[in-house]
Amino acid sequence: MGGVRPWLAVPLLAVLLTGCGIRSTQVPTDFGPAPSRVPCALSGPDISTQSSRGVPVQVFLLCSAQLVTVDRSVRIPDGTAESARRVLVAQALLDELAQAPSTPEEQAGYTTDVRGGMTVGGPRGRDPEDTLRLSTPPENLTSMALAQIVCTFSDSAAARDDGTVVLGGPVPAPLRSYACTPEVRAAPADESPASTAVEGS
Repeated sequence: MGGVRPWLAVPLLAVLLTGCGIRSTQVPTDFGPAPSRVPCALSGPDISTQSSRGVPVQVFLLCSAQLVTVDRSVRIPDGTAESARRVLVAQALLDELAQAPSTPEEQAGYTTDVRGGMTVGGPRGRDPEDTLRLSTPPENLTSMALAQIVCTFSDSAAARDDGTVVLGGPVPAPLRSYACTPEVRAAPADESPASTAVEGS
């Protein structure tokens, strides 16, 4: 019975492996740039926030299709009554949301869907005392803008004791109580803030 001699097997195996393997090359290959990843985190403290004086707050901006908190500060006059303070805080937060992100924030991928010019007022008529009425009805806002406002308000002095926010448009628009949920923070474009009608509004 014949067979391949041992001293011929090694060169034969080398030829087979060379033919079936991937040959090395010195020619550079271009598979395009590596996928970019938005950090959604500032590389350092925001100078504009550090230099401003006021009450420290957090607002929710958009980044990578999610809501992410960033530090801000707002100025509220000392001695302001609680009822007036709620509205002043809400307006200050609304103004912060409408501002274009700072350069470090923009570089980190932050954006906002809240447009400028919106105002907020307190209760009217028989409204509950913790009511906030927006100049733009909540139902006319984009899902992301409403999520930013609700989540920002719910984490501030503008919220009720249970963290919900009573919002409505100009009188006589009905009122609804909104809540900021983990689902909304994770996907504000797809999940609208949960809400329930406020009785008597």
